[in-house]
Amino acid sequence: MEHSRNTGMEKGFTLVELLIVVIILAILAAIVVPQFSATTDDAKLSSLDANLANMRGAVDLYYQQHGAYPGAATSIGTACAAGPSGATGTGAAASAQAFLDQLSKYTNAAGESCTKSDANFKYGPYLKKAALPANPMTAVATLSMSTAGALGMTSASTNGGWKFDTKTGQFIADHTDYDDR
Repeated sequence: MEHSRNTGMEKGFTLVELLIVVIILAILAAIVVPQFSATTDDAKLSSLDANLANMRGAVDLYYQQHGAYPGAATSIGTACAAGPSGATGTGAAASAQAFLDQLSKYTNAAGESCTKSDANFKYGPYLKKAALPANPMTAVATLSMSTAGALGMTSASTNGGWKFDTKTGQFIADHTDYDDR
């Protein structure tokens, strides 16, 4: 009877084969990962463009109905039926709160805002939510107001939300890389 000898040769992968597989996986990762990050940036830019278009549309409609841009006048009203049936806006002229009140609540011709619609407060609301959307490039939803009235407004920030001029109606992303969109 013959005994088989174990020569120490077992089946499996060699170190060289494993290194080749690891190198191939590293090359594939180097190619694929930038593709995903580029797709994410493209999605953020598309979202930025959509937010800008929606906000500019709301601003334009407000201007057509009031003859002034949102935030130019106070949103604090005296004719609003106060109490459980309605609450007046709280924003002073040229403030982000006035801008938000006038776009997210019912307004009268003077720009005073109210949470309830009636014969006096027949315009709006122009936004579905009572908050600004976040700038997708910075994840910030703040609004910087300007009364300069100069066309071609630009940003001096890289981490802001939005910027609006109450005299020109220009609404931009408050970020130096995206303020020209």
